[in-house]
Amino acid sequence: MQGPKRSARYQVRSVCFEAHYLFGMPDEQIDVLVHPQSVIHSMVEYCDGSVLAQLGSPDMRTPIAYALGWPKRLDAPTTRLNLAALGSLTFEQPDEIRFPALRLARRALQSGGSAPTILNAANEIAVARFLAGEVGFLDIAAIVEHTMDRVAHQSLNTLEDVMEIDAEARRVAQAASNLSAAAE
Repeated sequence: MQGPKRSARYQVRSVCFEAHYLFGMPDEQIDVLVHPQSVIHSMVEYCDGSVLAQLGSPDMRTPIAYALGWPKRLDAPTTRLNLAALGSLTFEQPDEIRFPALRLARRALQSGGSAPTILNAANEIAVARFLAGEVGFLDIAAIVEHTMDRVAHQSLNTLEDVMEIDAEARRVAQAASNLSAAAE
């Protein structure tokens, strides 16, 4: 049996980091699809054209349990997927205007080094501020982009490097989110 072709499709919320870092997939061979039902958590296309998909209820506890239990399966406390009740699965190409974080994620992946850490730290700050009602939803991507533009990218060689760049990105994102909150 042949292995997977160097191609993968992921939901926008999973973006491309899993495929790149877990499976060594280069950015240009990763497709991103919008899947509104959030039932398919990942798909891999094989060289013969067949596609294997990991499906589960739209609850991140399913793929997390899968990852934590590998190679065994853990009992996840989720609603079981009922395909008959779901009826159909739909997919669409992502619109980078509607999904600006996808453009930023691709940029971080292509830049490498500390860029994914900066993106993640800024996103965590921006989302927390949004959930607290302190910034608008559309401010999230703007705060992340601002942070990515202002924190110097570098290589990460030690855990201390990661922690330092994460802290710096959080400081910059917090300052940017304070400006966004003051503007509202």
